[in-house]
Amino acid sequence: MSNKPSGRTLAVRAGLETDEQHGAVVPPLHLSSTFTYAGFGQPRAYDYTRTANPTRDVLAEALAELEGGVGATVTCTGMAAITLVCQLVDPGDLVIAPYDCYGGTFRLLSDFAQRGLFRLELIDQTDAAELDRALALNPRLVWVETPTNPLLRIVDLWKLSQRLQDSDALLAVDNTFLSPVLQRPIEFGADLVVHSTTKYLNGHSDVVGGAVVATTPELHERMQYWANALGLTGAPFDSFLTLRGLRTLHARMRLHEENANALANLAVAHAAVRCVHYPGLPDHAGHALAKRQQHGFGGMLSLELAGGEPAAQVFLEALQYFSLAESLGGVESLASHPWSMTHGVVDEASKLAAGLCPGLVRLSAGIEATRDLVADVEQALDCVLAAASARDSALG
Repeated sequence: MSNKPSGRTLAVRAGLETDEQHGAVVPPLHLSSTFTYAGFGQPRAYDYTRTANPTRDVLAEALAELEGGVGATVTCTGMAAITLVCQLVDPGDLVIAPYDCYGGTFRLLSDFAQRGLFRLELIDQTDAAELDRALALNPRLVWVETPTNPLLRIVDLWKLSQRLQDSDALLAVDNTFLSPVLQRPIEFGADLVVHSTTKYLNGHSDVVGGAVVATTPELHERMQYWANALGLTGAPFDSFLTLRGLRTLHARMRLHEENANALANLAVAHAAVRCVHYPGLPDHAGHALAKRQQHGFGGMLSLELAGGEPAAQVFLEALQYFSLAESLGGVESLASHPWSMTHGVVDEASKLAAGLCPGLVRLSAGIEATRDLVADVEQALDCVLAAASARDSALG
């Protein structure tokens, strides 16, 4: 029998039976903001929760093990985690990021660059020529989303990490869409892995948080230092809830993917849909790469509706088992309109250049019964066709 437990076992058993005072199975929640010294000049392992907290540390250790890193820094939000990584670059350094990244990431990186904190190149990281041009500029940090949000493009992490081997560039990968269950970027050469723990890791839409997993003690120490200095560390109660969610991560991810796959196969054959963005479909441009790089295709998909924004509105308003809301990765299914919601902060020219359009809707498949979600999406797409037919009739 292997001495190293699987990720599934690690997630379930993280921190269990560590309470030496009462023998509690679940690790206790430490809400104290401050901790006593044993005596004058005798600090204990913990002194102040912004700096370190026992509950947060249990979550951090679990995330580091799941991703295969040396340590994890738990932050108060996913954006705080991205802000931490940005502390690794200096004025004049170059950051390369995907032009179709999450809207909040786009805003943060663009605003930091405008303030002169670093230089920024937003590119299509799946385009070999674009990547060659950008890497020739000697970046300090290459920021990757794979799959991207919301178009689910796939970036070849191994090939990219090999290109960076002889440089000083750091490779940071946002693994929020897949979680360590379906992708472990460190195995493909990533230096840092970033999560919005708000999403799949917590999985219940009741916590906001983030994390940065580092591959070296030096990087981990720098992340810990800046998290404390900037006050970006996560709260103990949020860490407690996220750890609870983590215990069911593997089971949830199976159901998320099962539902997303069924929805994608329905949508790709429906007349109201122009294009389906889901790496699990054989004709997706990144399908073969995703099969090599990932352990599954995830619970996220995007549909480009033939009728543009009016069709998107009809579709979203017709859904019954999808809540119209931002975020993703919860047990409940969510639907959003990236053009006006998650990417509303991005200027129109940048959205169009990245391939976003007003008719795009993004679905986060929850863990409800597959047949209910499929029936719901089908009737909503039928409503789109009916609305289009009614408009055509009205126009004569």
